[in-house]
Parts: sequence; C-alpha cells; structure tokens
Amino acid sequence: MSFNLKTYLKEKRNLVNKALEEYLPPVDNPTRNLIESMRYSLFAGGKRLRPILCLGTVEALGKNPEHCLPVACAIEMIHTYSLIHDDLPAMDNDELRRGKPTNHVVFGEAMAILAGDGLLTEAFFVLSNYGLNDLINPTKLLEIIRIISNAAGCRGMVGGQTIDMEAEGKEIEPSLLEMMHACKTGALITASVESGAVAAGASNEARNAFVNYGRHFGLAFQITDDLLDVTGDSEEMGKPAGSDEARQKSTFPALYGLEKTREMAKFHVSKALENLQQFDDRALPLRELVKYLLKRRK
Repeated sequence: MSFNLKTYLKEKRNLVNKALEEYLPPVDNPTRNLIESMRYSLFAGGKRLRPILCLGTVEALGKNPEHCLPVACAIEMIHTYSLIHDDLPAMDNDELRRGKPTNHVVFGEAMAILAGDGLLTEAFFVLSNYGLNDLINPTKLLEIIRIISNAAGCRGMVGGQTIDMEAEGKEIEPSLLEMMHACKTGALITASVESGAVAAGASNEARNAFVNYGRHFGLAFQITDDLLDVTGDSEEMGKPAGSDEARQKSTFPALYGLEKTREMAKFHVSKALENLQQFDDRALPLRELVKYLLKRRK
C-alpha cells in the first residue's frame, strides 16, 4: 500500500483548518480584539497533531473522520489555549512560538489570558453545538466530553504543568518526571485517540489498544521534544533551543543523558506500534505518525 505521510498530514490539516474557520465566532462584533487574539494563536501554523490523531483513529476503525471534526477541533482549541497560557511571563515567559511572537507579546498579557480562556470555553461550546451527528450519539458525546475534560484539567494537562513549574531547579525522581509528562503532554494526546475510538464505536479491546498507543505516543513525543530542545535548531523549530536548561526544567536528557533518552524514545515508539498490531492497513497513518517522531526536527 502506497502511503505518503506528508500528503496525508497536509490533507488533514486543511480539513481541520476549514472546520476551525467555520466554528470560530466572527470578528465583527464588540469582542473583536478577543477573537483576533484567539485566531492569532489558533492559526499560527500548528501541526494539528492532536486532531489528526483523533481523525486517524476514526479512519482506522472504518468510519468517516469528517463526522468527528467537532471533537478534533475542540481538542485543538484546548491545546492552543494551553500554549498561550504556558508562554505567559508568569509561566515560561516565552516570546517566540512557531516562529512568531507569542500571543501576550502581540496582544498584551490580559488579552492573552482572555484568549486562552475563550478558546478553552469555546471548545466545549463546539462539542455541544456541533458534536451530535450520524456518528456520535448523546451517550458517546457525553463520554467524549468526560475524556477530554479529564485530560485537560487537574488530573491531566493542568496538573502536569503544575508539577513542571514546581520542579524547576530541583532534581526529581524518574517516576515523577514520567508522571509529569504523561499528564502535561500525554493526557491530551491520549484523549485525542480515545475520543476518536469512542466516536467510532470501538470495542473495549480496541479502545484499550488505542489508549495504550496514545500513552506511548505521548511519552515518545515529549521525549523527542526534550531532545530537540538540546540538539535542535532554533530557526527550524520556531522557538529558542536550550530554553529548558536555561530555566532549569526537569527533562529526560537532563536526568538520563542523550543516549539513554534516544533509547527511551525508540522504546515508546515500538510499544505504540505493538498496540496497533490488531488493526489493518487503515491504521497505517497512525503507524507512520508515531514512527515519524524519531525523525522530527520541530
């Protein structure tokens, strides 16, 4: 089977971007500055990895991924809100994201906070307003909302960010480092895959396989992200390299060294692939996506 990952990603990004344009509020109202701030970060050139994982899971189960676009777009809105808030001076104090000035640099801190709040809330409006369709019934939609909210909040992404902030300048145990990244990065990635599985009506066995794929994908993604911060090129990545070390952040290379960290990335990629063995060629995009993590440069 001939498959081009670059073409696949471009097609799915276009699909997601078109849907995001449809779902977002118009800018011609009294909250124009807020909407422009939300749009600035949402359309700043993101890879759309999480929504593509969601859509790819639906495809792997033989269903039409376009029916799951509200779910995929809601997840991307939540991810973007988290980046806006992470970049704030009170958090990571970053001035560059995806090769562009961060939201608070362009719109000011107060508007950046509001833009993040707006995107987080808009995500659940999109789910409730567009999520019911031929693929997703009310029971499935409620379960998807539970999965995403659990992954985004104190048990997932926000909790992981808290551990990350409190660990700066400290040596932490390997188990806490893995937990931190499983929450901060991995939880929303896993939720993307699991939401797609629920939408497509996966069996319990298939759903568990996708959840395990997502967990290993999330760790592989964060490990390779940590590696890029040490070995990557700032211009190519669109953000400063070496920022983790400068802020004395707890990372896999800092704890294990480069060689061991590379081995860990390969391990989690292989475990993710193992969990897709029961699925046919329709899961090929998911296989190629996780293998690509070992080659990524941004």
